[in-house]
Amino acid sequence: MPENQNTDLSFLKINRDAPSESGGGSSKKIILFSVAGIFLVAIILFYVLVSGPAKEVVELGTVVLTTSGQESAILTASGYIVAQRKAAVASKGTGRLEYLGVIEGDRVKTGQVIGRLENRDVEAALGQVKANLTVAKAGLESVKAELEEATSNFDRQKTLFAQNSISRAEYDAANARYKRSVAAAASAEASIKYAEANVRASEVQLEYTLIRAPFDGVVMTKNANVGEVISPFGAAVGSRGAIVTVADMTSLEVEADVSESNIEKIKEGMSCEITLDAYPDRRYSGYVNKIVPTADRAKATVLTKVRFKDRDERVLPEMRAKVNFLKEEKEQKEKNTSPKISVPASSITSRSGQKVVFVVSGEKVTETAVTLGEVMGNRIEIKKGVAPGEKVVLHPSEKLATGNKISMENK
Repeated sequence: MPENQNTDLSFLKINRDAPSESGGGSSKKIILFSVAGIFLVAIILFYVLVSGPAKEVVELGTVVLTTSGQESAILTASGYIVAQRKAAVASKGTGRLEYLGVIEGDRVKTGQVIGRLENRDVEAALGQVKANLTVAKAGLESVKAELEEATSNFDRQKTLFAQNSISRAEYDAANARYKRSVAAAASAEASIKYAEANVRASEVQLEYTLIRAPFDGVVMTKNANVGEVISPFGAAVGSRGAIVTVADMTSLEVEADVSESNIEKIKEGMSCEITLDAYPDRRYSGYVNKIVPTADRAKATVLTKVRFKDRDERVLPEMRAKVNFLKEEKEQKEKNTSPKISVPASSITSRSGQKVVFVVSGEKVTETAVTLGEVMGNRIEIKKGVAPGEKVVLHPSEKLATGNKISMENK
């Protein structure tokens, strides 16, 4: 007991002035939340400053080269240039090709020899029948001499027989000799005709080994080479049929598919404007030459053939083309049919009393002053300010300005 009375129990006393542990933890949390909030606000401010104002959704148009004819078209159709006269040229005989005188792009004339098969055997046969013809002609000369003598002798014997100066037997012998000579002469003449027919047949066989151009044109493709076997039908294994393909360049037409629902707008003789994808800056005048009287069941289209009024050497078969069928044959000769730079009329607006368009570059727009020209339907000519291929904003709002970001919607 005395030991317990001396024990110090002061450490068990509660010190109410000491700082609370729970209070210290709350302060730290407040500080952490404050720092996080400030950081979040900074991020939001940074995003707003960097991204700028919200993007404006706009429709876009394209600066293109346009002609008056395009804007007066009642219908536009696409197609390809096709040669209406085209031939795969082959030989009538079978043999090995020993000569080919043309390549792709060469011009040929009607009847020009462009290839030849090996023909030494045919030439030898032709020489033989020509020799037979010579022999037959020589035989005819001998028979004619005999006939002339027999005729004279018969005439003399006939006179003597009429005067009873010779016997009947002598007269009959002269008559028989005369008839044999006539028959021999007829046989000799028939032999000559037969020999001449053989010569012509051999000449035809020789001609079959020569491959000629059927008409004036240009070689489109070369299908065989020297040394290959050529067959009229190309049926043999490893043989070729045609050696070249020739097209008449004066027969080039555009074959365009016109929808069944629009075919009533088209008629033969209607004026057209033809544009080639290869030369978009060039326009060609044409007219509807033929509307093929049948429809394509799968595509629901009618084939329309458009012929060129004017054409140059740049127009080639199988090029893709676009045809504008014009309302009427307007005063195209008086107008300048060269293409002009144009923009949709809805892209032009006014800023500070000046006509401008907003040209798109990336996601931003730039206000660009333009000089206007003639009105071309729903487009307007631009003489200065923009270039073909550029994108412009359609129906620009009043608040649109240089540097604004946009969200694009092509039309």
